[in-house]
Amino acid sequence: MPEKLTPNQRRVLEVLFSTPQEFSAQDLHKEFKKQQQRVGLATVYRALKVLQKCGKVHTRLLQNGEAVYSIPSAHQHHLTCVSCGSSMPLMNGPVHELEKELAQTQKFQVFYHTLEVFGLCQNCIEAKV
Repeated sequence: MPEKLTPNQRRVLEVLFSTPQEFSAQDLHKEFKKQQQRVGLATVYRALKVLQKCGKVHTRLLQNGEAVYSIPSAHQHHLTCVSCGSSMPLMNGPVHELEKELAQTQKFQVFYHTLEVFGLCQNCIEAKV
């Protein structure tokens, strides 16, 4: 893992730190274009991969298979609708204790964890009735 970040890796982190929302690699690339920064899409993907490996970036796969990235300031728990694809945050639960236990018993450095529960949201349930 590199201790020193490249300029492009720093740029990716700056964008992710600037907003609480998750970004896809394509969204990050569009943001760089909007800011008139010349960073290629392949460079964005490479930067995200390195940042993920060193625990600076959190990755979550959406129901459609797209990866979204954010700063792992808090652990991510979501309820995701398999019908419309909406995703909403879920309050923290007992997963934190499991994480601590795994870190101790397995001698594993935990950067972050995700919990994603898939089902139908209220709107989709009502639409099927």
